[in-house]
Amino acid sequence: MGRADARRAARSGGIRRLFTWRKMLGTFFGLCLLVMGGFAALYLYVDVPPANAAAQEQSNIYKYSDGSILARTGSGANREIVDLAVVPKKVQHAFVAAENKSFYRDRGIDLKGTTRGVFNTLSGKGKQGGSTITQQYVKNYYLTQDQTVSRKLKELVISLKVDQRMKKDDILAGYLNTVFYGRGASGIQAAAQAYYGVDAKDLDVSQGAYLAALLQAPSQYDWAHATPTGKRLVKARWAYTLDNMVEEGWLDRAERAKLTFPVPVPPKAAPGLEGQTGYLVEAANQEMERQGITEEMRRAGGWTITLNIDKKRQKQLEKSVDRQLEDQLDRKKNKIDATVQAGATSVDPKTGKVVALYGGVGATEHYISNATRRDYQPASTFKPLVLASALENGSKTRAGDLIGLNTVYDGTSRRPVVGSDTPFAPQNEDDVSYRNPTVQTAMDKSINSVFAQMVVDVTPKAVKKTALGLGVPDLNFPERPAITLGTMNASTWDMAGVYATLDNHGKKVTPTIVKSAVHRDRTMEPVDGIGGQVISRSSADTVTKALTEVVDLGSGHEANTSAYDAAGKTGTSENNKAAWFAAYTPQLSTVVALYGESTKQGGGQVSLTGTANSGRANGGGFPAKIWADYTLGALGGGSDASFDLEGVEHGETAVTETPSASPTPTKKPSATPSETPEPPSQSPSETPVEPSPPTETPSGTPSETPSETPSETPDPDGGSQQPPGRPGGPFGQ
Repeated sequence: MGRADARRAARSGGIRRLFTWRKMLGTFFGLCLLVMGGFAALYLYVDVPPANAAAQEQSNIYKYSDGSILARTGSGANREIVDLAVVPKKVQHAFVAAENKSFYRDRGIDLKGTTRGVFNTLSGKGKQGGSTITQQYVKNYYLTQDQTVSRKLKELVISLKVDQRMKKDDILAGYLNTVFYGRGASGIQAAAQAYYGVDAKDLDVSQGAYLAALLQAPSQYDWAHATPTGKRLVKARWAYTLDNMVEEGWLDRAERAKLTFPVPVPPKAAPGLEGQTGYLVEAANQEMERQGITEEMRRAGGWTITLNIDKKRQKQLEKSVDRQLEDQLDRKKNKIDATVQAGATSVDPKTGKVVALYGGVGATEHYISNATRRDYQPASTFKPLVLASALENGSKTRAGDLIGLNTVYDGTSRRPVVGSDTPFAPQNEDDVSYRNPTVQTAMDKSINSVFAQMVVDVTPKAVKKTALGLGVPDLNFPERPAITLGTMNASTWDMAGVYATLDNHGKKVTPTIVKSAVHRDRTMEPVDGIGGQVISRSSADTVTKALTEVVDLGSGHEANTSAYDAAGKTGTSENNKAAWFAAYTPQLSTVVALYGESTKQGGGQVSLTGTANSGRANGGGFPAKIWADYTLGALGGGSDASFDLEGVEHGETAVTETPSASPTPTKKPSATPSETPEPPSQSPSETPVEPSPPTETPSGTPSETPSETPSETPDPDGGSQQPPGRPGGPFGQ
């Protein structure tokens, strides 16, 4: 053996002597003893502290953009302590089944869950799950919500001591009375009132299971605001809770099978948030939530939140709605007027700042904000996006002509689209046909047959991609020719951002309402309202050029004035259930909508026809008048600013009629089944329309499984044909 081999053998033997099994076991047991000793010392050192003082909670202050006070909230917790005996036994068991099945058997801690929580905290993975009811009670009643290792270790020790000193029922009572349920409710009594309008003693097992399921994610699982995914998840957790009760012997299997999901009542605004204040505060809170500032963080108080809301413009919007709509309605005596809901959002297209918002008659009277709700369809306000997609994709007609403002289409009513796997033959308003209208004329008159064919020429998939990029939410958004009628769901907030992006020459505008949110311990990073280029300037400016004529000569003529330059589009949805006017000037993008909402228990969408005894409440009526009144005031009586348009695309087709010329309409007889192919699911006299509006909850959250059975034929705004002789302007808007 050489010297090198000898050295290697010596090193190998040295390593084996260093890492013998005996030494390794000794080290392991030594570490165990060290940890046990450390824990024993910690157990002796840490005692159960006094309860948290609720009096330390602070108010949150909300301000207008100029610094003046809008509202104060959060001064004290919404809580009423109740004895455990008041809470029905099955409701008690529902919380145990949801949060900690072994609660009555364990020692107050879950070592596995706590270890996971400590590891997640150390590794930066955020909050952990798996804490026992005792641990959660200790955290809420004695400690803080801080996610630190020291807090976790204190929670462990105090939980052991609390479990030794207190009865399980007392711990459960403390837990139920301290945990936060969302909607500003701390404790089960406040939660029972907030979600079901009853006292805790009157909760049934199904309602108790929902409240227990809610605790995992109060904001995400609140039915009034939950997304389709959130609804699916909370339903699954509700079922999981009840199944655990059956497994533990707390609920009969037959009774479990009969239980149905208990949809909560719509939430009510807290006192002091009347009028538009509650809507503004809620919109700010929702934006903070999206930025990671949860309701749990806000309810402790201490936040100063400055909004982008311009106080003068906000007051002007409120006055305009009152003057142009509310003063014309008789909500007490007229059943149709009582169903009318108005919503509006106004955005600065250069910054994305929401400068004014109208959520409804008042936050304490109608909690759901009509400005941000997404359960109605934008109808023909979507048509400019079809044109934008055609321009952006360099699309051509079936004849091979590049699409632009002067491109000629077939304007025949009920004309079947060509080149689509999905049959579609939309009827123009009053079944009027137009002889060779240009794209500009089709936009002016909102000719359904033209834009239906344009969707096919561009392809529904490409149109959807463009729309999503511009800011339309992906809610009930099919890839079919009928999307030209605006058959997806959107809010005035969404559409104000979309039109602001067109106004901003194709550069993405995201509406944002929070200017700053500052707390002693943290601050919120504000949303950047301006993003990258989503469509070319040429495409955006061409759409703007088309929409200026809609205001000057077309369906939006009610907003026409020499006081400012404007571009916009009207829209009326299926069966006249919603009426929209979406328009912009160089300084403001504002969308106004009216919704028909039933006053009966459970809500639901109803027709606006007959509003203020004026026939069809179309987008060119009340919404356009509100928009014009507001815009004139918001711009201080007018503005000399004009649209700076570049690269307007006129298309390759020779102009056969000037864009401003009236088409030659002809009344086309109703088509027979053999003349107009319809989708297999339609009756011969009907054309495909958008999914039925959601009716799942009175809160107006979009339906998860919309019906596709139509009941009316669409008008130029994407709405329904009314009986012959109905009132309307020259464009039926």
